[in-house]
Amino acid sequence: MRAAGDAPPAQPRGELRVVGTSVTREVERLLDQTAEASGRRAPRILQVGSRPLASDRNERNWRALVARRFGSHARFVGIDLQEGTNVDHVVDICGPPRKVLGKLGEEPFDLVICCHVLEHTRHPGKAARNIERVLRPGGIAYVATPWSQAFHAAPDDYWRFSVRGLMLMFERLDIVSSFYSGGDVGLDVAYRVERDGKPDLEPQAAGVEQGLFQLVLDHEDNRAVLARQATERLPVSRTYLPTLFVNLVGRRKA
Repeated sequence: MRAAGDAPPAQPRGELRVVGTSVTREVERLLDQTAEASGRRAPRILQVGSRPLASDRNERNWRALVARRFGSHARFVGIDLQEGTNVDHVVDICGPPRKVLGKLGEEPFDLVICCHVLEHTRHPGKAARNIERVLRPGGIAYVATPWSQAFHAAPDDYWRFSVRGLMLMFERLDIVSSFYSGGDVGLDVAYRVERDGKPDLEPQAAGVEQGLFQLVLDHEDNRAVLARQATERLPVSRTYLPTLFVNLVGRRKA
């Protein structure tokens, strides 16, 4: 028996799990969540950085995905720094809020997609504020950025982000899910690190993530890897990371 005023006993926590998934499956979940949030209303969807580049061999055609999921009544808007295919408005997502809203209109969005863009912005914090600002309360943002990737200037390359870094930057979002994904064409593999079905921010989870995607070679194996390269590589490290992206799905707080 508990005395009056005593706090209820803490519920036992589930075990930390690494859950195998795929980006395709996570995108389907994302679109399902958008449909649930918008209800019978035609969803309004924004893609930041919508102009396709030759280097985007593994990037999804979001306009086609949205049309297939919601039909022609969905309202899709693509923005980019330059005019081009799939660009409805030329907008700098890091620009002054009044200027961004002047281009996009006052009506908020149900879903904002920002994939492989923030690392190329001079002011990712300003971009995050504008993404949060144009979302409807309860609306969803999907953000994907590199944790490890070769330098790729488009037009330049400034930043790398951890999952926790993105969570700090998007402080007005309640985090729905997060996952890691790779960058190889044709290999659609992703992983979530979670507890009780939710992203886990405890130190134990950080330890799992630290060792999950890292390869450490001994001296001879390291020399053999370098020797097989077509061009010269300097032996600055025995630790290697694959191309690895962090993905965050968050819901705008009411």
